[in-house]
Order: sequence, then structure tokens, then C-alpha cells
Amino acid sequence: MKLMFVEPPKDYWFVMGEYLPPPYGVLQLAAFLEQQNKNVEIQVVDCNAEGLEWNGLQKRIESFNPDMVASSALATCNTYVSVRTLELAKQVNPDIVTVAGGQHFTVLAEESLKTYPEIDVIVRGEGEIALSDLSQKVSDGRPFSGVDGISFRNNGQIAHNPAQQLIENLDDLPFPGYKFVENLVDKYHFTAMAGNKTRYALIEGSRGCPHQCTFCTQWRHWQSRWRQKSAKRIADEFEYCYDNYGSRFLWLTDDNYGLGKRANDLADELISRKFSDDMMWFMQVRCDDVVKHPEVLPKMRKSGLRWVLLGVESNSSSTLDSFQKETTPEDAKKAVKLLKENDIFSQGMFIIGQRKDTNQSIAALREFANDLDPDLAIFAILTPFPGTGVYEQAQQNGWIHDHNWANYDMVHAIMPTETLTTKEVQEELYNCYRSFFGSWSRRVGGIFSRKALKRRLYRYMASQGIVNQVKALF
Repeated sequence: MKLMFVEPPKDYWFVMGEYLPPPYGVLQLAAFLEQQNKNVEIQVVDCNAEGLEWNGLQKRIESFNPDMVASSALATCNTYVSVRTLELAKQVNPDIVTVAGGQHFTVLAEESLKTYPEIDVIVRGEGEIALSDLSQKVSDGRPFSGVDGISFRNNGQIAHNPAQQLIENLDDLPFPGYKFVENLVDKYHFTAMAGNKTRYALIEGSRGCPHQCTFCTQWRHWQSRWRQKSAKRIADEFEYCYDNYGSRFLWLTDDNYGLGKRANDLADELISRKFSDDMMWFMQVRCDDVVKHPEVLPKMRKSGLRWVLLGVESNSSSTLDSFQKETTPEDAKKAVKLLKENDIFSQGMFIIGQRKDTNQSIAALREFANDLDPDLAIFAILTPFPGTGVYEQAQQNGWIHDHNWANYDMVHAIMPTETLTTKEVQEELYNCYRSFFGSWSRRVGGIFSRKALKRRLYRYMASQGIVNQVKALF
């Protein structure tokens, strides 16, 4: 039985500049299937890394002649390219079993199967076991009724099988199947963060989150559970990517890894491997975690942690409460200060466009961001991603003005506020970027910074004209 995973041709998120990450989710699934199903021949096609457009992808499908083609829309904005991939597979051979997965299709399984006839099966939630079971059914020519965790067409009707049980011990998972893209590893890079010649890999430390922010898809997708890999297992994967694929920039993908003992243990593991001076890594952290655990920061910096993304979100306590964020603006101020004191690059994320936002409240957020002065500020528009509390509330109240999934990328205004139209929200996003990056003192200070990371980033962003690209959206 032949299974082809496809990472389709898609645009990068221009706000952080040009980059190309490895298809981590696909590589995880490919490694697990290879481990479990010895009779499955697997091919991974990463169109962006291989420079393949749609005609090239069609030829690859024809050449491999797969029994199954799987493509995931991890982000809602990639829904259409994933569907187009499966449509292309059906054009090559109508008998190919086409499979979609990821957070968007999980939440909208019924709607997606009704809307897109080119999808045969949707794998909901955690994909390893469900996809492994499904591939065995396809190989044996048996019906799909016994496969938990999938939705599919059955005699003209849409069937939703029971949810798949989550994997209890994530340490048991094999390392991602980088061998399936071994000839492409030198293509994976993040120019703004580490340059375009530094090999870039992703590392998963946990699945889920113990918090329940209303704008986030993660905690529901993982069934409101937070499962962590051990510090040793995570460090083993760091070392695996470092030794076998030359990865020198590693992104810990968790929306919330957590600090405290977990971070301390991971830092100890990485330092003990003797390569932390020869690589850098990046993670996302809650502001309150930094404030609660400042003692771990020096050791984490020694372990190679050079860059941290902070979910600041807002300067308003009431807005943070409405997001169920459980942090305060004061946490953000302390967190940025602590990171700077420990020579860790601070990136602050800010959200505009919540229902109560006005010109005045967004102006106050801009002032707060400027005073906070993280090394980098990224502004996003509140986006009603399917599967979030924001989406449910917006649907119920008719607030959603844009139903084009391609625009669900946090830089297109999907909803108005009580006082601002979507066009005005879009203009306010530009004002935020212009305010932060238009400051001559900040631009000059960044371009000539003594810190190599900051110097490279500001020179790169100036060359890309990021602010003008934001302006072009309206």
C-alpha cells in the first residue's frame, strides 16, 4: 500500500519575513506509520521546499501512484490549498483515498465533507493512531467503520466514528521522519531569526495547554488535556536534529511549554549535551510564567535559548479577562525586563480588533507597546478561528463579515468591532506597525544594535518593507 503525504504550495506569513519550516506534523505521522505498518510505502512531498507548483505536484502523484493521499490544513488559511491537493489526487486517479486533517478540518468535519467532495476521510484530532488504522483498512480493502477518530462518507451518508483515545506517553513516539525529506533539510530556514543558511528544525515538547484562552485553537484540539514529553526525550530530539541533520536553529513549537522545573530540567539536559554554544532555540512563554520563575532564565540562556515570544496580547486588564488570559499588563512589563536582563531576545505579541476596541483603545495599546519596548513587536487582528470561543460567539451574533478561509491569517480583519468597520480595523493594524517600526530611534538602534540577533532582524525587516506590506492589505 502506498501513502503520499503532501505539504501543498502555499504562501508564507509575510509579517515575519520569508521562511520555510519543515512539515513537522507530516513527518511525525510518517515516522509513526512506518513504525506501525511495515507494509506501507511512504513518500513525503514538500512542494515549497522542492519548488513544485500544481503541475509538478500532479506529476509526482502520477509517478508514485499512491493508494492514499493525505494533506493537512494546520492553519485555517491553508484550507483551500489542502482541498486543491486532494482534488488533484482525485483527478489523477478517482480511486485514491483522500485524507484531510488538522485543527480546521477536525472542528468542521461535517461541513467540510459536505462542501468538498474531493475529501474522502477526515482524521479528527491526534492523527497517529487513526491514520495508522485507516491505512491498514485501505491496504486490506476493508470498510472504515472500525477506525476511531475519523469522519467519512459511507453509502452517501456522512459518518463520524467515536473519538480516538489520546496517546498516553508521548515519549513513546518515534522521532519525526526527517529521512523522508533528507535531501531538503538544507532548504529549511527562518531568515529573520537565523538567516537563510542556518538549518531550521521544529521540536514538539507537549500537546495541549492547561489554559483556555478564548482565541486559541490548541487546548480544545487536544481535548482539554496537556501532555508533556520528558526533558530527556525533548533534548534527545534536539540532539538528533543537531547531529543528523545539521540543525542549528530549533523552534520549540509548544504554545505553552511552561517554565519552572520543566524548563530547568530541559536546560540541564541541553547543557549536558555539550552543543548548546553551537545552536540557538526559540520558545513561546506566558508573561506570568517568566515573572513567577525568573531563576531559570540564566540557565535557559546558557542552554541556547536566545529568543522568546511573549503573549502580551493587550494593555487592558478587562480585555485580557475577556480572553481568559489570566495575566496582567504588569506581568508583561516585568517579563520583558527580565528577558532583557538575561540577554534573551523578547518578542511581544499584541492583539487588536476585539469587540470593544475603539480608535482610542488601540492608540493606547500602541503607546503601551512602545513603552514596553520589546525587541520585536508583532501585532495581529483577533481572528475567529473555528474551534475557539471567539468563533462561537461571533457566529451566534453574526459578527463575521468575511467567510473566505484564506483570509483567516491574523492580518485580515474578519470582524468589525462595535465602533470600527473591518476596513478601519485593517487601517489600525497598519497604524500599529507604523508606530512601532516607524520610530527612527528604534530603527536606527535596531539596525546598529550590538546584539547580532537584533541587528540582523531590523536590517532584514527594513529590506523587506514589512510595514508597507501591511498597508497594502487595505
